[in-house]
Amino acid sequence: MTASMRVVQAQVAGKPFVLADVPVPDPGPGKVRVKVHACGVCAGDEIPRNGFLGTQLPRVPGHEIAGVVDALGDGVDMWNVGDRVGVGWFGGSDLTCDYCRRGDFLNCVDRKIVGSTYDGGYAQYMVAPQDAVARMPEGLDFPEAAPMMCAGVTAFNALRRSHAGPGDLIAIHGFGGLGHLAVQFARAMGFRTVAISRGRVKQELARRLGADEFVDSTATDPGDALHAMGGAVAILDTVSLGGLQSALVNGLKPNGQLLVLEGLDPIHVTGHNLVQPQLSISGRYAGHARDSEETLNFAVLRNIRPIIETYPLDRAEEAFENLSQANLRSVLLPQ
Repeated sequence: MTASMRVVQAQVAGKPFVLADVPVPDPGPGKVRVKVHACGVCAGDEIPRNGFLGTQLPRVPGHEIAGVVDALGDGVDMWNVGDRVGVGWFGGSDLTCDYCRRGDFLNCVDRKIVGSTYDGGYAQYMVAPQDAVARMPEGLDFPEAAPMMCAGVTAFNALRRSHAGPGDLIAIHGFGGLGHLAVQFARAMGFRTVAISRGRVKQELARRLGADEFVDSTATDPGDALHAMGGAVAILDTVSLGGLQSALVNGLKPNGQLLVLEGLDPIHVTGHNLVQPQLSISGRYAGHARDSEETLNFAVLRNIRPIIETYPLDRAEEAFENLSQANLRSVLLPQ
């Protein structure tokens, strides 16, 4: 008799998630099966929930996965049963296209998205290609590690690949589930860090996590505030609203960067405002499995941890609805 497992599925686009029982999947050639101990809930789970990006429903969401290798498919030579691992947004690449041959795996023409291209971590078990799996260091428990597989690696990669160096002024716009991790990474990298948020409710926490300065965006224009501080070398925007992103450009110093993570609204800025001080607006997102490993290792080295709230698998809908709750990363515990 085939063993079964509990999963949460997006079954109808735009409708609530549904708890279901399905067969435990077998790993095919080149793939590993992961016993999921924790899976973060992310705004990116809107993609399978709504059937975006060609997602075929039903689909099991979840791309912030932490667990243990449970079984190996034929030809797997990178992993052993019992390895502690994570699986993030990056779901594997073809390894043969021009981008992959240059090492630019995130732009693979046939890249996969975990929880969209194939079933993700709102489940007791999931299967992923071996190149999509990241090794997890000791020192992180599974619920702490899970949000690092998307929110963590996104913040870490954007900051370390910016033009900023130790002592430079950088700003984190938005102090929520991703922003509270970005402030911690920025502090650990040696930046002079400014947290920008609506109101002052989060000011004490922002400073406790490493912010040197705090800007209340309801009391002052954040671009003007940063300009008065001498300008930021980089601004990491986690709010993803075009009007707010546009206003931040004024807060950059010459040669500064606005690092944008998402957003459907147009960003309005004149060529003159970009050219005169040689500013740039750059898109950033997630990272591949090696990036995730480096994020996890750095988090252990510098004691960076997400603020989390945990839920059992059968409360996945509630966890998803609570995504807007301040400073929390919701994490499902499927086992």
